[in-house]
Amino acid sequence: MLKELIVKNRSYRRFYQQERIDYRTLKELVDLARLSPSSANLQPLKYILSWKEERNALIFPCLKWAGYLKDWDGPEEGERPAGYIIILGDREISQSFAYDCGICAQTILLGAVEKGWGGCIIGSIERDALRRALDIPSRYEILLVLALGKPKEEVRLVESKGEIRYWRDEKGVHYVPKRGLEEIILNISQFIS
Repeated sequence: MLKELIVKNRSYRRFYQQERIDYRTLKELVDLARLSPSSANLQPLKYILSWKEERNALIFPCLKWAGYLKDWDGPEEGERPAGYIIILGDREISQSFAYDCGICAQTILLGAVEKGWGGCIIGSIERDALRRALDIPSRYEILLVLALGKPKEEVRLVESKGEIRYWRDEKGVHYVPKRGLEEIILNISQFIS
């Protein structure tokens, strides 16, 4: 069951924008992150939830989408996320957020997939613009933005043949190459007999 969730949890970048996500769902997803492990149990992460179109419209232009797809500027109107979760690090609690941030982002997206949603972890953010747009106090470091919605695209995993850049075919199917286990587990041949 967990492997199915992980395989289904892809970086979706096109959504059925009219399929609205609500506050309760976003809150439930953050609650999963809240229950996740935290380095030294400091729990320094804070979250901004966005599910209303007006606020989503402030967030969208601050994000950059799909760096390998050079001829694509991101989802068009009608294919944009229905909601966002912005992950912040509270500098008054800690100066280091790397482990917590990754754990919580993945936990939220796995929870979203389990509920029939999909998402994309976005780290390419115009942070100053987002801070101004949402009036985020300076004590909070903007770490990641999770874009969420009902996926409108098909994403397929394929075996990497030395190339790791994702691509889309002429039908818009999104392909994501993954390295094989033999490539990522070092010294595997020494221990298998």
